[in-house]
Amino acid sequence: MAHQQRSGGRLSQTGDTRDREETARLLAPRLAHFAGVARTEHVTRAAQEMQVPQSTLSRALVRLEEDLGVELFARHGRTVSLTPAGRTFYASVDRALDEIGRAAEAVRADADPATGKVAFGFLHTMGAETVPGLLHAFRADHPGIRFSLVQNYGEAMLEGLRGGELDLCLTSPVPSAPDLVARRLDEQKLRLVVPADHRLASRRRVRLAEASDEAFVTLEPGYGLRRITDDLCAEAGFAPRIAFEGEEAETLRGLVAAGLGVALLPPPPFPRPGVVELTVTAPRAAREIGVAWLAGRPDTPPVAAFKKFLLSKRGRLLPG
Repeated sequence: MAHQQRSGGRLSQTGDTRDREETARLLAPRLAHFAGVARTEHVTRAAQEMQVPQSTLSRALVRLEEDLGVELFARHGRTVSLTPAGRTFYASVDRALDEIGRAAEAVRADADPATGKVAFGFLHTMGAETVPGLLHAFRADHPGIRFSLVQNYGEAMLEGLRGGELDLCLTSPVPSAPDLVARRLDEQKLRLVVPADHRLASRRRVRLAEASDEAFVTLEPGYGLRRITDDLCAEAGFAPRIAFEGEEAETLRGLVAAGLGVALLPPPPFPRPGVVELTVTAPRAAREIGVAWLAGRPDTPPVAAFKKFLLSKRGRLLPG
């Protein structure tokens, strides 16, 4: 059955994104009114349920039909019934309103002070020991707060902050950008990791320049630790000869243990056989660890609580 058409419809029918947005803007205030009447098929009863004047409800329905250019109801005194066009429209409106309701419930749940959610990013090298310890300590006082955890390299996490996928992240180097807020929390010494049978393995301390002829295994460009490695080598007077690039520190340790090069790495969570970890005396080899978030973004109560907790760990972030 063809839908009945009203003359004078106000909405464009080109279907492009801008027109769809304009359609939604015009129709949205009246969709709940339409759904209430469509469900009850009685204007008076719907007005009572929604606690709006019947005249307001009737005007909203007339305006909605005028905007669409389609009759949605057949009138029978105080009762109404949906036209075929009305039934088609109601099916989609009911789904849309249900989805909006679920979305509202979800964002309220995520912002709940006791049971809300924090989207938290951190470096791979902090996943084995540091972050589990932090979460365990935090949840002693906030047992119901949930976490969405993301391990990634620094630049990717900063983009996650900007894109709204993350609330907070632990990263290194500590970023400096006008759209971000960052606070230094701790410092982590880096070690020169060499194979157990390496010529330097019998030493406890070494100057980085003593490894200038070695092949290095490093993280890929874009990782904060790769940038720090390049900068420290430059400070020591050489450019590192890169043999292998990877994405995870423990993989690099495995490459070192296999005799494929040396690496500048933070301390491992557990001792790794096949390698020796040397203190670097010159230049000073360390990386700063900081927490960052997007400037100007309001915190939900769970995010504010976890941010306060992290800032309280300044100088005590890393395991002893």
